[in-house]
Amino acid sequence: MATLKEKRTCGQRCEDFGHFIWNSDEGKFMGRTPIRWVYISLYYVAFYVVMTALFSLAIYVLMYTLDPYTPDYQDRLKSPGVMAWPDTYNDETLEINYNMSDKKNWMKMSKILKNFLEPYNDTKQAQCNYYNCTTGKYFVQHMFDAPKHTKWSCPFYQSALGNCSGISDPTFGYNTNQPCVIIKMNRVIHFMPNNGTGNAPYLNCTVLDGQDNVRGYEYYPVNGSFDLSYFPYYGKLAQPHYVNPLVAVKFDLVNQRHAVIQCRVMANNIAYQNFYDPFEGKVIFHLNALS
Repeated sequence: MATLKEKRTCGQRCEDFGHFIWNSDEGKFMGRTPIRWVYISLYYVAFYVVMTALFSLAIYVLMYTLDPYTPDYQDRLKSPGVMAWPDTYNDETLEINYNMSDKKNWMKMSKILKNFLEPYNDTKQAQCNYYNCTTGKYFVQHMFDAPKHTKWSCPFYQSALGNCSGISDPTFGYNTNQPCVIIKMNRVIHFMPNNGTGNAPYLNCTVLDGQDNVRGYEYYPVNGSFDLSYFPYYGKLAQPHYVNPLVAVKFDLVNQRHAVIQCRVMANNIAYQNFYDPFEGKVIFHLNALS
């Protein structure tokens, strides 16, 4: 009958482990001689040096072939989106609700517009965008002639928004039934709007619901146009001081003072019927003035 294997004590196990760590009889450390450990270490050092060099070379070649001013692949919309301010969005619906008799409420709306227009301050624009652009013509730039290897940007002055600039009326009409809504067309690199006539694209607002509650509205600048001199846009790195052209609309609300309004940028190559992006080429918002 086979004898049972003798059970080893804890001390014996610790002694065996210590013998594995350092075998003084054979001069081995963890089963290998020191020279073997040197060879293994040198192998892995060489292996990781080569791998790091290959990875660095791949990154270098990739970065060398990329144009830092223009992305190689653009999966964004080829047609610009349109946004409206004050940007009081509720999920996917833009609702501009304010109370004319509540100072704190309408001042909140005015502050949103004031902060939004801060980069458009006439003095700031005159300092950073001082190039004399030609109105009514595309500003095509093949060279980086601006300071610090950049391209020029055309200034857009806050005062161009007239009665909706916040200069003469810091409330932007939100303490009355004549509020201002500012429309911005988003940037698309190298995009050149074309309406087939050589004229600038323009904003067209229509009342979808509550026609009897809107007595009229005015565009600023006149005709609600986005001048061609702001196109094409070459990217943030190429045009660090670029600002989007704006159009402001001053509405005159009457009766129930509530309406659903659509503002669309009119140009042949600006789509506006994208089911998956309701803000492409147009913006729809609810305007409601309480008293």
